[in-house]
Amino acid sequence: QGDSMDQDVESPVAIHQPKLPKQARDDLPRHISRDRTKRKIQRYVRKDGKCNVHHGNVRETYRYLTDIFTTLVDLKWRFNLLIFVMVYTVTWLFFGMIWWLIAYIRGDMDHIEDPSWTPCVTNLNGFVSAFLFSIETETTIGYGYRVITDKCPEGIILLLIQSVLGSIVNAFMVGCMFVKISQPKKRAETLVFSTHAVISMRDGKLCLMFRVGDLRNSHIVEASIRAKLIKSKQTSEGEFIPLNQTDINVGYYTGDDRLFLVSPLIISHEINQQSPFWEISKAQLPKEELEIVVILEGMVEATGMTCQARSSYITSEILWGYRFTPVLTLEDGFYEVDYNSFHETYETSTPSLSAKELAELASRAELPLSWSVSSKLNQHAELETEEEEKNLEEQTERNGDVANLENESKV
Repeated sequence: QGDSMDQDVESPVAIHQPKLPKQARDDLPRHISRDRTKRKIQRYVRKDGKCNVHHGNVRETYRYLTDIFTTLVDLKWRFNLLIFVMVYTVTWLFFGMIWWLIAYIRGDMDHIEDPSWTPCVTNLNGFVSAFLFSIETETTIGYGYRVITDKCPEGIILLLIQSVLGSIVNAFMVGCMFVKISQPKKRAETLVFSTHAVISMRDGKLCLMFRVGDLRNSHIVEASIRAKLIKSKQTSEGEFIPLNQTDINVGYYTGDDRLFLVSPLIISHEINQQSPFWEISKAQLPKEELEIVVILEGMVEATGMTCQARSSYITSEILWGYRFTPVLTLEDGFYEVDYNSFHETYETSTPSLSAKELAELASRAELPLSWSVSSKLNQHAELETEEEEKNLEEQTERNGDVANLENESKV
């Protein structure tokens, strides 16, 4: 009872809205809940790219059977191999049982030693031999010891049925295994993302950046990158939208999202008025409950199949005021990539204000957007030196005037 009372205190919204989904109750905004204690951010996509979503209470399970091929391909390897063995074994046993029934009904079992009797299948003297003949027929092994005779029309019809169904089973099961083996999921293991994302100035603008790379020499063809911001929100009408997805522009309009991924590349998102990070400052960033999901897509050069690699960054993995360490160096006749420094960053001078505040300061002071504290101090120093020079000039002019007056008085 104590635990249930604590749970009621921690999520009082569940009392007023019991029909809300569990995920919506967990992700309600802080101002709705009375308890404002920090909680661990639950990932939507894990660092290895797997989606952290489980489908529950699926009642229409028959829909999985309507696409049985995809269902089998999506199964784990141990279940896939088990089904593979079971399908062949069941078909061999099923047709072996029918071959044995035909021989039993015809009376072939009672005339095994009778040379004048023409059986349906020669040398079929029991269920085991019927099972072996079923395997030989479906797999087209044909050892030649057991042979169907022309005096058994029902056996001929069964032979045709088993041959056709056996070809269908072979095509289906071998196709499943081939597709599962050739899936490009493992290719995504060699597409790497930096462990952290960084925010710093680039070309006078505040940018969010992360790095991607390909460890293989066979490249990803037609590679493209996109990013999504996953953050719960509440509309002005009071509707709560859990895990709302917002596009993050990484060069869609300029073509920078289409990559030539031969060496590691730094993907940059300019924080402007259309950016969801427009009003987020360095102090506010750790308080935000958000997740950035990055998706890299392309075709595998060796197989031509589409490959997708995913990763994500939560607020604790976004470093403000850092840049990535360069990894590309020019050697004798080639470029070398040092993947030991792929995830390394270094600190750089970056304003702690949000992009919106920087734009307002720039518009007020008519300064470039790359305004920083050091540049501001330098401008103050320049103004002070100019004032000192003016004061010196004025003093020299005054001294000159006094000297002239003294000379005139002497004369």
